[in-house]
Amino acid sequence: MTLRIVLFLQLFHCLIIGQSTLKSNPFVVILGNIQDAGSPHMGCENSCCNNLFENPDPNRKVISLGIVDPIEKKYWMIEATPDFTEQCNTLKKIAVFEHGKLPDGIFLTHAHIGHYTGLMYLGRESYNSKDVPIYAMTRMKGFLIQNGPWSQLLKLDNIKINNINNHQKFELSSRVSITPFLVPHRDEFSETVGYEIKGPNKTILFIPDIDKWGKWNQNLLETIKTVNLALVDGTFYDAKEVNYRDMSEIPHPFVVETMDLFKNESKKEKAKIKFIHLNHTNPLINSASNERKELENKGFSVGEFKELIHL
Repeated sequence: MTLRIVLFLQLFHCLIIGQSTLKSNPFVVILGNIQDAGSPHMGCENSCCNNLFENPDPNRKVISLGIVDPIEKKYWMIEATPDFTEQCNTLKKIAVFEHGKLPDGIFLTHAHIGHYTGLMYLGRESYNSKDVPIYAMTRMKGFLIQNGPWSQLLKLDNIKINNINNHQKFELSSRVSITPFLVPHRDEFSETVGYEIKGPNKTILFIPDIDKWGKWNQNLLETIKTVNLALVDGTFYDAKEVNYRDMSEIPHPFVVETMDLFKNESKKEKAKIKFIHLNHTNPLINSASNERKELENKGFSVGEFKELIHL
């Protein structure tokens, strides 16, 4: 048997196994890894955005996560972004079963523009949905109820808001659960939460937005030891990227700070970290950048659009 035939058979076997796994095992899929305002960023005339206005990159979607249980033929989304319509379509295509056009539920983290404004597409000007379950903590729920146009979604029964509580596990299906937890961030309109997603074999941490790690009431190093993978805030690579601005105005842990926290940890622990929520200026968006190569050499990685992670 020639080498070419052997390689073809190996590839065919991997494709069959992959499809079989997608039909049985629950998984999450990264539906976007970019910061709220997207890329290209409005008003940006720098090299990071210039060409993108004329030639958009279809892989640059605002941060969102899909959770899929193919046995129960259900899926959910975390975040309702400005890219919501495309992300719903992507999730429907990735799920290998018949399903409606909308997720079975949408979990929100907080009231900053890239994390909830996609709900507008559920209104009568667009899809005019019926009782789509929205899951949010108390302040976030109140923000939607008390402010238009979001209140109209409730009045017209486009959405139905369900309250979730700090560290209270919610069963999505018989095999998948999700647990919200509070994190410190700029909470002008709502609290901010991260999520722990637990499947039959893996537990994944999702923290797209947080202030400096030292402000959290949990120890990041110890928390990472309790999960299999962590998708964490990688908004800015370093202080140079933001021209050394006052970080109290835009609080996020720099990627270099997070990597430094793990400098004495094992390769196994470092490999659990995937950076997401990348600002349009972040050099990690470019897979060929020196910063991206350095990050990967140190054992970390970037969460990629359409990346599937089995639970």
